[in-house]
Amino acid sequence: QKLPNAFGLYDMSGSVWEWCQDYWYSAYPSGSVTDPTGPASGSARVRRGGSWSVGGHCRSAGRGSSGPSDTAHYFGFRLSR
Repeated sequence: QKLPNAFGLYDMSGSVWEWCQDYWYSAYPSGSVTDPTGPASGSARVRRGGSWSVGGHCRSAGRGSSGPSDTAHYFGFRLSR
């Protein structure tokens, strides 16, 4: 019943930061890049989307990092196929 946002994604904002499979890297490549890939390994994973539980940081372009042992009530994940 819900409509997608401008990126074609559903329910990306509000409830939890979403864990991603990508390893964290601090900056995207310079210039125009479609679907950039990060490093093959690392000590932290990317999390996206934001959560209202963390100071109102809630936007689809939100991006951060956390270690694999980090836990919080505002971390989650999205299943896709």
